[in-house]
Amino acid sequence: MASKVKGSSTNAHNLKALASYCDVNETLLNISQRWKVQILHSIFTGLQHFSQLKKAHPSLSDQVLGKRLGELVAQGLVNKTCISTTTPVQTEYSITCKGKGLLTVIFELQAWSKKDWAAQQLQCSSL
Repeated sequence: MASKVKGSSTNAHNLKALASYCDVNETLLNISQRWKVQILHSIFTGLQHFSQLKKAHPSLSDQVLGKRLGELVAQGLVNKTCISTTTPVQTEYSITCKGKGLLTVIFELQAWSKKDWAAQQLQCSSL
């Protein structure tokens, strides 16, 4: 989560209630944090360095970019590699198989959202 939720807050109670009803809610909460999917997609398309990601998303602060990259690494969606042969030491990010799998699902959701549901409804009602 982007910030800690006070354990006794209504928001914390609601998050626990939603998680108890359906595990999908927690998954959506994890990937819906601002910039997370955009950063993952950028790494997928070949942007591998912090500076490249920053340049691609100029309104994204260094702090948020660093935090989201750390979360993506911790979740196993991105690999972080330090290149010690460069001065200063450079860090490269690459997408993992798990990250590619998540993007596959995201692309499917995107296709679903763009589908012509009015035409689809006519087909379904004529069956």
